[in-house]
Amino acid sequence: MPGPLFHHIARIAVSLAVFAMAPALAATGQPTAAPTEPAAVGAVRAFLLERADGLGDSVAVEVRTPSAHLPPCVAPEVFLPGHGQKPWGRVSVGVRCGEQQRRVRYMQARVTVTGRYWVSAGELPAGTPIRAGMLSAERGDLSRLPANAVLDRDRILGQEAARPLSAGTVIQSHQLRKPALVARRQAVTLVAGGEGFRISREGRALDDGALGGQVRVRLSNREVVTARVTGPGRARVVF
Repeated sequence: MPGPLFHHIARIAVSLAVFAMAPALAATGQPTAAPTEPAAVGAVRAFLLERADGLGDSVAVEVRTPSAHLPPCVAPEVFLPGHGQKPWGRVSVGVRCGEQQRRVRYMQARVTVTGRYWVSAGELPAGTPIRAGMLSAERGDLSRLPANAVLDRDRILGQEAARPLSAGTVIQSHQLRKPALVARRQAVTLVAGGEGFRISREGRALDDGALGGQVRVRLSNREVVTARVTGPGRARVVF
């Protein structure tokens, strides 16, 4: 008849066998499942993914889990508080909870949008008209770019550098300006018209002006009028 030592060894063997089987059971999904994600977290993630869709090549959202002391959020309704908040980088999101959305809580998230942006391929002196070969494409986290970075290349091409730009500078909107079509002291054809009439006079510009910009024009009788630039050396009187 087996003695106590035999039974002790048998118990150890059974324990080791169960321990060895644990990874296999976990792989088949038989043991306990992972805890369910709070409804508010899932709603915030889905909301931010939708808002950032199409902004770059890929989007990743990390939502900070709410405190365990807070009650569950029933029927969450997500919104972006304030105005002008970009849907990337560190984002504060509001969540209305309850069937009548009476309770509001705020959650923090980080949205990483990876995509293409544009930098100057070489040095660009101020006043340089920007052409395609002067730009270089880079790829990275768009939320880490300057706030006024221009992501659409077509909005850069044809503009002038408003200030000197060193090689590798991320192109920003305040660094660009429309090329001047009217220069100060330049002779300008001034057009004025209305229903059923049109007159044209010559004058001299007192300001530089880009397309759509306003300039002052001095006429031959010394009168000064304000006009809107419509083309190279041409402007229309602003009434």
